[in-house]
Amino acid sequence: MYKPFIPQRMNPVRALFLPAAIALVIHACGPGTDTGEDPQVTTLGSVEVTAQLEEIPSELPDIPLYDYAYVFKYKVLQVHRGKVDGDTIYVGQYNPLKPRSQVADARSGRIGGNLKQFKSGDIHRMALEAPIDDYYMGGIINKYFEQNPPLIYWAVWTNRVIQ
Repeated sequence: MYKPFIPQRMNPVRALFLPAAIALVIHACGPGTDTGEDPQVTTLGSVEVTAQLEEIPSELPDIPLYDYAYVFKYKVLQVHRGKVDGDTIYVGQYNPLKPRSQVADARSGRIGGNLKQFKSGDIHRMALEAPIDDYYMGGIINKYFEQNPPLIYWAVWTNRVIQ
C-alpha cells in the first residue's frame, strides 16, 4: 500500500545547525581556482604571461573624457607564449578604471578580459604586444619614465588569476 511522504518536524537544533553547516562549507570552498586561461588570452597577442601586479605607482586618474594607457609594473611568474626579457615587465593598460570586459572602443581596438579592478599584489594572465607605440597611439601615463624601462607592453587581454 502506498503511503505518501509526510515530512517530520525537524529538531530545532538541527534546524539551526544545517544552514550554518552549509554556509561553512561554501565559505571554506571559496571561489575555487582560476588560471585565467580562456580562448582570447591564449591566442591574442604575441606574448602571454602570468604576472603579479607589483605596484600602482599613484592614484589612477579619473578623467572620463580622456582615454589613456597607464603603465603598471609586473613581476613575471610564468611565460606561456613568446619571450620576455627578465622577470620584471611594464604593461600599458587602456583606461584602467574600467572593467576589462567594457574597455574596448574604436581607439583601443580589440582588447578585454575578465579583470574588474586593478589591485597591487593580484595575479593576471595577459596577452600582450610590444612595443606599446606600435599598437596604441594616444596618451600614456608612465610613472616609470625615469627608470627608462626598455620595453613597454600593450595589454591586449587581461584576466584575473585566482589561486
